[in-house]
Amino acid sequence: MKPEEKGAKVTRWHSITTRQALVTFVIALLLSAGTGVFQLVSDARMVRAETREDMERLLNLVEGSAAEAAFQLNPDLANQVVEGLYNYRSVRYVSLRDDFGRVLMEKGDASSEQAGVLLQALFGDVTHYQKSLDYSVSRTPEPLPVGQLRLVLSAASIGESYVQRGRRLFLLGIVEALSIAVLVVLVFHFLITRPLLSIYRAIAAVSLKQPGRWPRPNTPHSRRDELGRLVRELDNLMQAFQKGLDQRDALHQISTIDGLTGIPNRRFFDDFLEKCWYQAADLSQPLSLIFIDIDYFKPFNDNYGHAVGDDCLRSVARALSGALTRPTDIVARYGGEEFVCVLPGTDLDGARAVAQRIRHDVNALAIPHSHSEAAPYVTVSMGVAGAVPGDNEVDMIRLLEIADHRLYLAKDQGRNRCVWHD
Repeated sequence: MKPEEKGAKVTRWHSITTRQALVTFVIALLLSAGTGVFQLVSDARMVRAETREDMERLLNLVEGSAAEAAFQLNPDLANQVVEGLYNYRSVRYVSLRDDFGRVLMEKGDASSEQAGVLLQALFGDVTHYQKSLDYSVSRTPEPLPVGQLRLVLSAASIGESYVQRGRRLFLLGIVEALSIAVLVVLVFHFLITRPLLSIYRAIAAVSLKQPGRWPRPNTPHSRRDELGRLVRELDNLMQAFQKGLDQRDALHQISTIDGLTGIPNRRFFDDFLEKCWYQAADLSQPLSLIFIDIDYFKPFNDNYGHAVGDDCLRSVARALSGALTRPTDIVARYGGEEFVCVLPGTDLDGARAVAQRIRHDVNALAIPHSHSEAAPYVTVSMGVAGAVPGDNEVDMIRLLEIADHRLYLAKDQGRNRCVWHD
């Protein structure tokens, strides 16, 4: 049986390979996204720490020059200090004041910055720095406070640098995760998926009539693992199925064939008649029956012996089978010396013609029967009935009753004859 006859055809988008690849890529993307978010958070903390460290180092670096400019009220030196700091990255405002709070030099904008909420939340608390300036004079043992240096950074500038670096890290993480996913898919496909697909195709090609002849898949790289064991167990299962089917067929043959005559028995007749009845009803075709009884068989059996009686039954059965010329017609042993013919697609006139041929062929056997009141040889009586299932009030049981009734009419009318009407 072809795979598409067993179920819906597997499309490429529903195949296990496609789903495995999609699931692997989705997991890789989710993991990379999660890792990227974690890296972004960690990187934000690192940027904050680096910014504080850089600003403290920078302020310590210019502290001496700024203190001297404030002490001497030197505008040129103050301008150099402020310009140097303002040109540093991310700085948007610098001011140098004396110890009375007067501005010696300033540059930039100290007003509130219109940065995004996220950037303010991440870097808003690392943008403002203030350094008290002290200057040592030889006349005083302790350094004197001479001014203040204030520095304000741009959260947007810090955030831009952070976003650019984070974007590179995030994209690099995604590329790395996808590369690993591709490698995993390829390895998984060659080691697991491809052998599984070969097993699936082999199972899909199994014939329900001959499962033992299934195309056992060859999995050279999985002979010692679970897939190899699966193939071996499937083969054992298929062989067991085949053995069971063979035994079933043998038992069916025994249970449906009459052991004496070699023709179908009553059980086979019952199943065959029911099948033919519903098939004829679907196709609106006629169906006919012929009930057959060997005349005076009991005296024949009592006087000639059971062995001769069995030979007589076999000879009559062969004659009945030979009289049926169509492969769809059957003759079955109904019980004892009774036989029945099922004629699908045959009307009453056709069945009567078959019955006349049966009567002629049985008479032609010329089996001596000196204890028969119908003839000096073995003869048969027959009752014929026909109907079109579904077209009238005759059902299958009624058809059997009519054929049986006409058989008894044939016996009442002297035997060795066929009756096809009441």
